[in-house]
Amino acid sequence: MITIRPMTETDLRLFKTWLYMPHVSKWYNDPLDWLEEIEQQNEAFSWIHHYIVVHDSLPIGFCQYYACADSKEPWAGYTAMGGSYSIDYLIGEAEYLGKGFGKKIVLELIKKIKKHSDAKRVVVQPEQDNKASCGVLMSCGFIYDTEKDLFLLAL
Repeated sequence: MITIRPMTETDLRLFKTWLYMPHVSKWYNDPLDWLEEIEQQNEAFSWIHHYIVVHDSLPIGFCQYYACADSKEPWAGYTAMGGSYSIDYLIGEAEYLGKGFGKKIVLELIKKIKKHSDAKRVVVQPEQDNKASCGVLMSCGFIYDTEKDLFLLAL
């Protein structure tokens, strides 16, 4: 069982630690960009919903979601369709890798996105070499759109 709670300023130190861990930094390039986003989560990046993943009262990871239209990124045409959201997630504590927590995180994010009345789909574009993340998305019902090179889940 996991919960996701809103990220606060007090989580910044732990998040920074995770960003520099080898199993995270391999996929989360530019940690300073990620840190800037979190530091400005109540200002310039207030359109992103940032969360800390908690298991048995222990913070184990980070996740976020946002409306693609707010990101001003085209998302291979899905943004223009309206109702498109995207997610990011990581498991910071290495001992929780490979134990099904990634899937639980993605399913929790999907539940939150479904609460938005305009939500029609979730689009995600992990690194193709990130087989674990690609597998998690497939296990959560996403399909891989080979033409647009991203994962898609219709809501």
